[in-house]
Amino acid sequence: MNNSNLKPDVQPVLEIRNLIQQFGGLKAVSDFNVCLEPGGLIGLIGPNGAGKTTVFNLVSGFYQPTSGEILINGVNTAGLKPHQVTGLGVARTFQNIRLWNDMSVLDNIRVAQHGKLPYGFFHAIARSGRYQSCERQIEEDARELLEIFVLQDFADEFPKNLPYGTQRKLEIARALSSKPSLLLLDEPAAGLNSADVKELIRLIRWIHEQFDVTIWMIEHHMDVMMELCTYIKVIDFGETIAEGVPVEIRNHPAVITAYLGDDNI
Repeated sequence: MNNSNLKPDVQPVLEIRNLIQQFGGLKAVSDFNVCLEPGGLIGLIGPNGAGKTTVFNLVSGFYQPTSGEILINGVNTAGLKPHQVTGLGVARTFQNIRLWNDMSVLDNIRVAQHGKLPYGFFHAIARSGRYQSCERQIEEDARELLEIFVLQDFADEFPKNLPYGTQRKLEIARALSSKPSLLLLDEPAAGLNSADVKELIRLIRWIHEQFDVTIWMIEHHMDVMMELCTYIKVIDFGETIAEGVPVEIRNHPAVITAYLGDDNI
């Protein structure tokens, strides 16, 4: 998580240096630092309004930082648009599910791959051999991903007609369709019942084992974070108040006071 823990010959998937984000007179993020190695499963927690989603918005290019640096696979993201950040290997989900509800489940997966197409506008207009070959591959990859996530029976359905837990699963599958090196999960358990939360834990663990991806997640369900994450960072009012392995966070006095509360320990 910290630079001191990173192996000298390993390129960080994500490195954040002295990040500050201000909105008018409000400092939403203050001197935030993180360094994520490939293959990690890291948690970011804190009370409502602590600045967690702001950090994710900065990493994914929705905000530009007031000061500080964000490097993704060694590339500084200063001035980059969200689609350009995606091109560096970042994918994310949102607390409020964002699917294209007027597209089929299959097309939700297919369209997420179009940011890395090896053909241009004129190839598409002319329906060239390159265009047709790429589109066939996209279709095959999308259907394979639906099978992996056991969503193939919903391929022609609209997402808005699916159960909430299935929509969550689809959103994660769509994010993975771009083959990211860094997957940001913003409260993936939000709105799920207890059975769906258990399934989500199983799904995230399986994704972490099967896909070549680093996962950084925000979540208010402490059982999810404690069970899945190998390292957790805690922020409050935009400032880091603790970080460490789950058992350290569970018993940290500042975390108990600011976020968890005695009833959740």
